[in-house]
Amino acid sequence: MAAKKKKLRKSSKAKPYINKSMTIGEAVSKHPESAVVMMAYGLHCIGCHVAAWETIEQGCKGHGLKDKEIDEMIDEINKAIEKHK
Repeated sequence: MAAKKKKLRKSSKAKPYINKSMTIGEAVSKHPESAVVMMAYGLHCIGCHVAAWETIEQGCKGHGLKDKEIDEMIDEINKAIEKHK
């Protein structure tokens, strides 16, 4: 009996455009549509001077968002970017 070769599947999950360790300024600069989602989650520091060095996670934590909410926001941002492309 001949052994069947199994094909290895490539991961279908693409690298996200935005992650929570990026600075707010970097995320908005690269993908302006991310600002709309961030503001919907109460993260209104898009134009603030700290946006240049504060990560998305730091900004979210500073505004009282929980880890689950941060992950949901990041997912929503990446979906919005994908839709925009």
